[in-house]
This record gives sequence, structure tokens and C-alpha cells, in this order.
Amino acid sequence: MGTRKTSVEIDEEIFDAARRILETATVKATIEAALREVARVEARRQEVEALSRMSGLDLANPEIMARAWRP
Repeated sequence: MGTRKTSVEIDEEIFDAARRILETATVKATIEAALREVARVEARRQEVEALSRMSGLDLANPEIMARAWRP
């Protein structure tokens, strides 16, 4: 993966709030942590959605589940 150098205007109040929440010290660390958090939240949302649909899981297969609960 590469990096990107850019210049953006950031609302100071929002940035300071994010920095405090994320406990970061620099602009770069804060932005990277915030972007990682967004990606993590989306990954978790997708996992919850897959579990709610039982997508790709054998949990909906009665034969497999019957064997899974054997003592």
C-alpha cells in the first residue's frame, strides 16, 4: 500500500473531538485512526448482516446442526 499526501480543510472542533476520542497526538495519526475506525465499523456491520441472514453459514442446515449439538 502506498501513501497519499494531500491538503484538506478540517473543522477544528470535529478534529479535536476525534483526537480526544481516539487518543492520538498528531493530525496524521488522528486521520489514520479515524479512517481505520470507519473501515472497522463497516466490516462489523457486514458481519452482523451476514449473521442475521445466516449467509454462508451452515447454521441453517438441520443435518449439520444436529451433529453440532451432540454431547
